[in-house]
Amino acid sequence: MMETDFIYWRHDTPVGIRVEEVCGAEDRKGRVWLMMARQVYCENGREAYRVIDHFDNGAPYLEGSDSRISIAHTEGLFVVASLPRTPEAPLDTFSLRTALGADVERRDRDQVLRVREKFLSPGELALVPAEDVEANVLAWTCKEALLKAGLNPAVDIRRDLIIKSLPDPLSGAIGHGAVIITDGESAKDPAPDMEADTGPGKRQEMELYSYISEDCVVTLAYSPKCAKFKRG
Repeated sequence: MMETDFIYWRHDTPVGIRVEEVCGAEDRKGRVWLMMARQVYCENGREAYRVIDHFDNGAPYLEGSDSRISIAHTEGLFVVASLPRTPEAPLDTFSLRTALGADVERRDRDQVLRVREKFLSPGELALVPAEDVEANVLAWTCKEALLKAGLNPAVDIRRDLIIKSLPDPLSGAIGHGAVIITDGESAKDPAPDMEADTGPGKRQEMELYSYISEDCVVTLAYSPKCAKFKRG
């Protein structure tokens, strides 16, 4: 049944991050759909069945693997982004080598307009047109992807997750952002030129890449220094 109801697709993005998607089975909804989509993903490992688990901070990982993954889902689309193996870098704490976050949302989710002031800073509110549903959905996915990339257990979403420029899902143009590594406590008034390292309260520059799939916006946030798959 799964083989005909669900569609599994593995592809490499232009930014060197691998993405696996599961969609389809429109007759199944909610938790049942998500459970079955995860099963389809796990069964499509190259060599064996894959088991998804989570660290204490909520970050997902694959049992027995030292490849960083990030998971996102919305109605009808399940996404897993991954980096190459990084045995030299930890997966349960922030590292420039493994910094990756993914998020996905439907392009027409206009509820985001009602909460934009809760997740966008004053500067970001000026950057994102107030009545443009898709632009605000894109900004929301950027914030969520940055949150996952920073592995921050507690942040001020407007201050500690920063959108400097939005990516373009249609052209593939890269956007830019930053995360403040809080280690559980939000940094106060971080300086714009704060030196980047992996300690608490430090600003880490990020890139943002988005594309459209199944009428959804998929956004990846990642460190320019993270491990990447070879392109082409």
